Amino acid sequence: MIKMKWKVRNQYANIYKIFLFVVSIFLLVWLFPREGTFKYEFRKGKYWMHEDLIAPFDFAITKSEEEMLAEKAALLKNVKPYFRIDILLNLQKRNDFKSILYKKWDENRGLEKNEHNNKNHILSSIINIYDSLINTGIIELIPEIENKPTDFVIVLLKNNIAEEKEINKFYTIKLADIYIRSEVDKLHLRDATFFISIIENSLFQNVKYDQLTTENEKQNLIANISSAKGMVENGQRIISKGELITADKYQILQSLKKEHETQLGSSSKYYLILLGQIILLSISIIVLVLFLQAFRKDILADNKKNLFLLLVIFIMVFITSIVIKTDANYIYLVPLCLVPIIIRVFFDTRLALFVHLVTIIIIGFLAPNSFDFVFIQMIAGIIAIISVINLEKRAQFFISSFFIFVTYSLIYIGLILLQDGKFNQESYKVFVMFAGSAMLTLFSYPLIFVFEKLFGYVTDVSLMELSNTNSKLLREMASKTPGTFQHSLQIANLVEEVIFEIGGNALLARAGALYHDIGKMEMPMYFIENQATGINPHNELSYDESAEIIISHVSKGIKIARKNNIPEQLIDFIRTHHGTRKTTFFYQKFKADFPDEKVDESIYSYKGPIPFSKETAVLMIVDSVEAASRSIKFPDEQKINDLVENIVNEQISSKQFLNSDITFRDIDKIKGILKKKLANIYHTRIEYPII
Repeated sequence: MIKMKWKVRNQYANIYKIFLFVVSIFLLVWLFPREGTFKYEFRKGKYWMHEDLIAPFDFAITKSEEEMLAEKAALLKNVKPYFRIDILLNLQKRNDFKSILYKKWDENRGLEKNEHNNKNHILSSIINIYDSLINTGIIELIPEIENKPTDFVIVLLKNNIAEEKEINKFYTIKLADIYIRSEVDKLHLRDATFFISIIENSLFQNVKYDQLTTENEKQNLIANISSAKGMVENGQRIISKGELITADKYQILQSLKKEHETQLGSSSKYYLILLGQIILLSISIIVLVLFLQAFRKDILADNKKNLFLLLVIFIMVFITSIVIKTDANYIYLVPLCLVPIIIRVFFDTRLALFVHLVTIIIIGFLAPNSFDFVFIQMIAGIIAIISVINLEKRAQFFISSFFIFVTYSLIYIGLILLQDGKFNQESYKVFVMFAGSAMLTLFSYPLIFVFEKLFGYVTDVSLMELSNTNSKLLREMASKTPGTFQHSLQIANLVEEVIFEIGGNALLARAGALYHDIGKMEMPMYFIENQATGINPHNELSYDESAEIIISHVSKGIKIARKNNIPEQLIDFIRTHHGTRKTTFFYQKFKADFPDEKVDESIYSYKGPIPFSKETAVLMIVDSVEAASRSIKFPDEQKINDLVENIVNEQISSKQFLNSDITFRDIDKIKGILKKKLANIYHTRIEYPII
């Protein structure tokens, strides 16, 4: 049992790795709909390249989307709008009008005797005019009836009884005003405007538009539209090999495809469909694993990086599956080019392309017109990767977004012209989705920041920001340790030059070089490059104490870096730039002054670790050579050559490069570059051969 526990513990990383990939497969399967797929690919306007297709069962021929829209539009065009008249409201308004009319009469005209004698006759006539308007009805003007012919019919609801009436049977506010003035004038009243104003102020639109009833009527009509326009019987020939797929044939094939997938999803073949999905998705993920095993073993060995890759794939498939379930027409709005951009920023172009291909292949099982979808996304992904190969400015995200939109558009134009030979309204909607997808790709910048924090990665953009010598930590270093700061700048330039020549991440190497000696800020005067006054505090210390102070700048640098949230990738440069080598000066001085005493070499040795990447190995070489070159008196070509050879050979003999992927060819190139650069720095004269 104990042995079993030890085996599990020793294989924990591999077990966790397998767990990650297995869980990712089942999560992807969970996103897939439980329905079968039609095994034939076909396009309108192309020829049927498969064998003769015979109907395997009876099925209805569904109408195309265009046919359904046209039929809906025709029905809705003939829908009569519903209006409602409220009898109780009419009665209430009439009583209010009478009250106002009598009150105004008494206030303004009641004292005039002649008018008082005619009061009942006048007021009765005015009320009759008002009643005539209200009883006929003053209709509310809405866009549905404006500019319609006078014989346009509406449905009037009165006491819940529907009656069709032409709109010319009602008054509008304008027509009512004309009628009022005409009728009042017939009464030959002394002050007609007095009564006209009373009537006009009491008017209201009592024939009101009933939107709810109208919309319900529309929905009822739409619900009654049949989605089928015919039947195909079992055994009937649908299409022959080589036959042109016309619009009618295309719709029949689409109907068969839909019915076929529906029957598979609801039949006893459910578990077989599920098994097929598991097999296909497993193959997709296994291919990714094989790629990593063949080309990026370092990533496959790192479970955090595996988790990152699988998480990016899952998120994209998840978002796309939600969009497809909601409305598959919006699939091109999903910013799938986020995948290659994000992976490229953190890793390399080859991995970015492969992960993108795996992602779109998986989504291709879900997407309608899968070939078109995969082709468009593949080309757009390649363009996205090319546009961010050297990501040094945030503006490149906008440039990449523009190129993605142009690529989408050009490919779609080619496909639509090839398939339909024309543009339609739906085509322009797709261009809008392409623009939306390209704009959403700009979210790659904040997403990169989030992934940096979640997984502890560092990108080229971050390295550019960290390499800014005006950053707070580097400005503090320049202030406290000016000599060390100048040394770090020199090292950064040399390291960047070397990495450009031998290959590697030059930005990472430069940033690491700038921070590698920040530990010297704690005790700057104990390092010779900062001793501007000529006073050396090591003269007051023992060799052991001096060595301890010099060695401690590594551990102090790590603490300062972590306090200032410097990424671990840069901290690696701090901890490895001296490897396990000795503080040679104090070590040799101790041996010379105390030849009879046994030396405790651990006191004079750095704690390591030794460099474990090409970039950190280059920093060790350049740092040692540049520091030693400052002590050369009267430098010439021979002295520089000897210095570079001795220091690099000593590092090789002390096994400082065993864990890094640097080769002897790389080391020879480094030597040559350093000899040339140091010769330029110290202005040594090149010795020309004697002719």
